Amino acid sequence: MTSTPKGELTIQTLAMPAYTNPNGDIFGGWIVSQMDLAAGILAKRLALGRVATVAIHSMSFLKPVHVGDLVSCYVHLVKQGNTSMTLCVEVWAHPATQNEAYQVTEGVFVFVALDEEGRPRQVPKQK
Repeated sequence: MTSTPKGELTIQTLAMPAYTNPNGDIFGGWIVSQMDLAAGILAKRLALGRVATVAIHSMSFLKPVHVGDLVSCYVHLVKQGNTSMTLCVEVWAHPATQNEAYQVTEGVFVFVALDEEGRPRQVPKQK
């Protein structure tokens, strides 16, 4: 867990009541879906085209997210293979009643670049 977000802000949204679990906190599945979307945005840009999520290597739920929190997903490239990219996603929550955001979740996602037929293709080398 870090004190400042690492990576590029790719998604920012508001945690709504529709996304709660029976305890009243935001459902972890909704958070994972936001993380997958956020990682997919960067993966698609780096791959210059179509990508697919092929694995989630790790996922840590550090703190709960509450209704009304501003949820921000930060993504950075960890590793690049010939056809794949490993991306780390950090999720930060900023409650309306506080001055600072804090990290609530982190995970590592793997994407594969795909051609028009859905087959793996080369990922352009990153500088």
